[in-house]
Amino acid sequence: MTDQQQIGGGALLDTAPKPLQWLALAGLSLLFGWLLEIARLPAAALVGPMLAGIAIGVNGGAIRAPKAAFDASQAVIGVLIAMSISPEIFLSFAADWQLFALVVVATVAASSFLGWLISRWKVLPGTTGVWGASPGASTVMVLMAEAFGADARLVAFMQYLRVIMVSVAAASVAGLWLDTSKAAAPSVAWFPSIDPADFLATLGVALAGGLFGRVLRLPSPHFFGTFLLAAALHLAFSASFQLPPWLVTASYVVIGWWIGLNFTRSILRHATRALPQIVASILALMAFCGGLAWILSAALGIDPLTAYLATSPGGMDTVAIIAVASQSVDISFVMALQLARFLVVLFAGPSIARLVARSVKE
Repeated sequence: MTDQQQIGGGALLDTAPKPLQWLALAGLSLLFGWLLEIARLPAAALVGPMLAGIAIGVNGGAIRAPKAAFDASQAVIGVLIAMSISPEIFLSFAADWQLFALVVVATVAASSFLGWLISRWKVLPGTTGVWGASPGASTVMVLMAEAFGADARLVAFMQYLRVIMVSVAAASVAGLWLDTSKAAAPSVAWFPSIDPADFLATLGVALAGGLFGRVLRLPSPHFFGTFLLAAALHLAFSASFQLPPWLVTASYVVIGWWIGLNFTRSILRHATRALPQIVASILALMAFCGGLAWILSAALGIDPLTAYLATSPGGMDTVAIIAVASQSVDISFVMALQLARFLVVLFAGPSIARLVARSVKE
């Protein structure tokens, strides 16, 4: 019996025409995204549409985001992440590489252990707990989890719940040291002027990267292939890419819809039953990273807020906004450590998940 059959005739959208379902999805996406923006919660453009997709999916909706649009959105996110890597960031790595290595390895080890416990205790099926507990790179982990056979819906549930909890905690802790009312996100020019040649070149890199990833049979080929190609061009030739905010936001919306519309009532019930264990694992990881921040501050004399923001397990965009609001925070240290963990999770995530999965089965 399928999930749609299990839902039965009581679902609100069982007989609703698809145009009406798309209209409802768009309206709910705007509403949820707007509410998340007002609350200054991170990734509103992704989490809002994902919540809207869940609302439609669990009520019998039959619409799905087109696969081609999902692949294109992954490629856009690959270019976006590649643009965040600058040659200068490696100078910060070189100056404190032992410290970065210690904190990153400890954080990844702790999150992997928590994921192992979730899988071992069968709180969530298969390697879902491993991907969901990964400390950072939320969107990327969801994309790669699906490529490796985990349940992307439950991984997304864990990842974005952690992002929200970590971001709220970071803002609260920062309030002890500084006035976070100054930490408002800058206004966005949604339709900036675009150089046609650069924009077409960016789209060409996204297309070539997806083909590159498929030829090499990479996991999440459209994301990984594009990321590797764009990063190589960016670092080696100082290539710049044009990604207007409307395109990035549209990509987040499509990814959110792709995840959310695949939720069903049975999946949501499973996630709700596992909520106490998931919240406990997130709190444990946050406490562990807080302990690392205390060690950095006490042993090396690093500013407490700098240490806390640098070790915060996720919510990089919110961390950056809060860090900018205070002159006492070493922004380069915070972002270098955040990026170091992101890259380790990005490239080591599949191997760690496979290793933990084998240990769970033994």
